[in-house]
Amino acid sequence: MSLDPAVLLAVAREEALLGKSEGGVPIGAALFTVDGELLGRGHNRRVQDDDPSMHAETAAFRNAGRRPHYRDTVMVTTLSPCWFCSGLVRQFGIPHVVIGEAKTFSGGHDWLAENGVGITLLEDPECVALMTEFIERRPELWFEDIGEPR
Repeated sequence: MSLDPAVLLAVAREEALLGKSEGGVPIGAALFTVDGELLGRGHNRRVQDDDPSMHAETAAFRNAGRRPHYRDTVMVTTLSPCWFCSGLVRQFGIPHVVIGEAKTFSGGHDWLAENGVGITLLEDPECVALMTEFIERRPELWFEDIGEPR
């Protein structure tokens, strides 16, 4: 991938901070073309919309609108995508995912890689700090978000 992943991640991180400021889960995502055109961006809105399916990757994907294909796109997310969002990447043939961090949660990115999706894992300290703080402050909401009962 010739694009600078850190530049792409900055957009997703802005979305995560917006989600945090709204009282939601601080995860952000963006969908770009391989040429760097921003197609859509979004953040986890499960709390704000009372919608368990409104993950950051889903929001960015929806905001990008319809395309005839996604072979020329890159999904960027602040956190390793869960199984739901990993399925979205596979379903629509998104060939590359840039991940801010997978220390606080390791979702389906290994599975994506095993199935031919390019993975760039940055372990960005800002993304790690954002999620670590959130999990410590709102564990009940975090475990609800990842589907683990507490």
